[in-house]
Amino acid sequence: MAAAPPSAFLVARRDDGFGDVYPLQDGTRYTLGRAPTNRVVLRDDLCSREHAEVFPAEGGWFVRDLGSLNGTHLNGEQLRREQRLTARDDLRVGRVEFVFIEDLTQIPDVPQPAASRSSDKSDGMAIKKRLGQTKYHPPIPAPSAAPPTEPARTDSRVSPSQALAILYRLALDMADAATPAELGELVVDAAFRATPAEVGAVLALKEGREFEPVVYRHRGAGHPTYHKVSNFVSHEVLGTKQAILAENVALERALKDRDSIADLKVASLICAPVIVEDQLIGLFHLYRAHITHPLNADDLEFTLAVARQLGTAWHRLRKQATLSVEVRNLKDQLRIESEMVGDSAGLATIESQASRVAATKATVLIRGESGVGKELVARAIHSRSPRKDAPFVTLNCAALTETLLESELFGHEKGAFTGATERMIGKFEAADTGTIFLDEIGEMAQTTQAKFLRVLEGQAFERVGGNTPIRVDVRVVAATNRPLEEAVRAGTFRRDLFFRLQVVQLDVPPLRDRPEDVPPIADHFLKRFARETGRKMRGFTPAAVDKLKGYRWPGNVRELRNVVERAVALGTGPVVDAVDIWLSELDVGGPVIGSAPGVYRPETIDDVEKRHIEATLKYTDWNKSQAAAILGIERSTLDRKIKGYNLAR
Repeated sequence: MAAAPPSAFLVARRDDGFGDVYPLQDGTRYTLGRAPTNRVVLRDDLCSREHAEVFPAEGGWFVRDLGSLNGTHLNGEQLRREQRLTARDDLRVGRVEFVFIEDLTQIPDVPQPAASRSSDKSDGMAIKKRLGQTKYHPPIPAPSAAPPTEPARTDSRVSPSQALAILYRLALDMADAATPAELGELVVDAAFRATPAEVGAVLALKEGREFEPVVYRHRGAGHPTYHKVSNFVSHEVLGTKQAILAENVALERALKDRDSIADLKVASLICAPVIVEDQLIGLFHLYRAHITHPLNADDLEFTLAVARQLGTAWHRLRKQATLSVEVRNLKDQLRIESEMVGDSAGLATIESQASRVAATKATVLIRGESGVGKELVARAIHSRSPRKDAPFVTLNCAALTETLLESELFGHEKGAFTGATERMIGKFEAADTGTIFLDEIGEMAQTTQAKFLRVLEGQAFERVGGNTPIRVDVRVVAATNRPLEEAVRAGTFRRDLFFRLQVVQLDVPPLRDRPEDVPPIADHFLKRFARETGRKMRGFTPAAVDKLKGYRWPGNVRELRNVVERAVALGTGPVVDAVDIWLSELDVGGPVIGSAPGVYRPETIDDVEKRHIEATLKYTDWNKSQAAAILGIERSTLDRKIKGYNLAR
C-alpha cells in the first residue's frame, strides 16, 4: 500500500535560496534538535539536543518549544506556548531557519543579491566563489548511438600536462566500467585523443598463446574489417613483456615482409603488454596507415601508461566476477542447507506459517525441543522476507556470560571493560535492516532483558561504555526449548518481554512425532556428507531405513545428522546398512540395555549373561565386533558364548 502524500513541508532557508525539504506526514510528530534520534537533525551548536517539535493537531500543524536553551522563534517572536503554523511562516531553531508551507508551489521567490555585493558572508567568513564543476573533471558528453568519429591528429602532440589530464580522466572512467569491453572502449578513446593512431584494439590472451579481440576501433566513419595483429609482433611482446614501437614499418626488415602487416598497409605501430602481477593477460595495439605523422616514442610512453592502467582495472573486474560467482554459489549452498526437509503434515504447517509471517515485521518466537531445527525455521523466515538480501545474524544467549552477552548484543566502546582494547559494534548493529536470531532466549539475564526490551519497542540503545544513542531497523526472531511460562512465574524472565516476544509463536514438533520425515532428512544428510568426503554412497538399505524409523530420536534432527555422518565416515559399502547405524542408548523406545528390572525374579548368573548378550546382539543387528566392544570382551570370547548359549539370529 503506497504511503499517503505529505500534508505540509518544512523547507530550510539558505543565503542563496532554499535547501533541504522535510515532508510532514499526518499522524507523525517531528522533533528538531542536535541529537541523532530526532527526525530532523540540526548541525548547529546553538540548538539543544531536543529543541522543538512540529506535530499535527485539530486538522493542522502546530509547533512548540521543548525547553530549549536558546528558544524557538516563529515569525521573529519567541514561542511561549504551542502555536498553529500557517503557510509561509518563518520558523527559526538556533541559527537554522525554516519556511512552513502546505504545498511546494508556496515556496517564496529566492532573493537576488544586490548588485554591489561581491561576496557572501556567513559567521564573518567571506565566500568569494562557488564551484560545482572542476576543470580537471570536465563533464562526460551525452552518449550517442555510434562512437564519435575523430579525425586523426595532424597537429603537434599533446603536452605532458594534457597527457596526464587524459590519463586522470581515463582512471575515473575506468572505475565505472563493468565489463572488459567497456574498458577497451575507454582506452582506445584515450589513445585517439592523445595520439595520431588510426586503429586501436585490445586483445585478451586465451589458451594456447592465442589472442582474441575484446575491442576493435577505427578512427573515422565506417567499420573496416578487423585484421589481427601479426604473430611476430604479438609473440615478441609476449616473450619480452615489453612494449614495442615501429615508426616506419617499411624500413624494419623484421616487419616489412610480414603478410599480416602487408595486408594492413601499416606505416607505424605500437603494441603494449597488459600485465597484472607479472602475468600478461592481453595486448593494447595501435597502428597508423599513413606515412605522415607516424607514431613515435611519446606515443609509446602514453600507450604503455594506458596499458598499465588497463591491466589494473581488468584484474579488478576479473576478481569481481570471480567473487560474484563464489558469493552466488555460497548463497545457493546456504539456501540448500537451510531448506526444511520432510513430507510430514507437521512440517508443512510450520513452512506455511513461516511463509505467512515472513512478509510481516512481527517478532517471532520459535519453540521446540533441542535439535528440532529452530534455526532452520528462522532462516526460512528471513529468506522469504523482504529482508532476504540483508544480514542474518545469529547469537546463542546460553553460550555467553551476562557481561559478554550484553557486549555481543549491543557492542562496546574502547576501554569499556578489561580487555576492550577497541570499539566493537554489536549484533544488533551488524543486523541493521536484516534479521537477528537469538537462540536460547530463556537464558538471558534479567538486566540484559530490560535493555533488550527497549530495543524491541523501537527505542535507541547505547554501546557498553558509550553514551551515543543508536537506532537500528532489525527484525527479531527468538527461540527457546524452555517453558518460558514457568520462568515468568519464577521471576527469572520478564513478563513484559515474554508477551513482546510472543507476537507470533511457531511450535516445531519433535522428530519422533513425524517419523515419515526421517528417511528424507537422512537421505539429505547422506548426500551432503558423501559430497564433502568424496564417498560414493547411493542411499540406505531397507533394513537401515527401518532401524532409523523405529528409533525415537531424543536428540531430534541434530542426532540424526550425527548418526548419518558417522555412518558415512565409517561405512565401507556403496549403501548404508543397518550395521553401519549406531544409535544412542539414552532412549531406544524400550528398556535400556543393562538397566535393572523393576521386579526381582530369581535368575542364575548364566541366565542374566545370556539375556544380556542376546539383547546386545539385537541392538547391534548382530554385528559381533560392535557387540564385543560394548560387552568389553574379545570377539573370540563372544563367539564361544554364542555357541555355548545356543544363540541364533
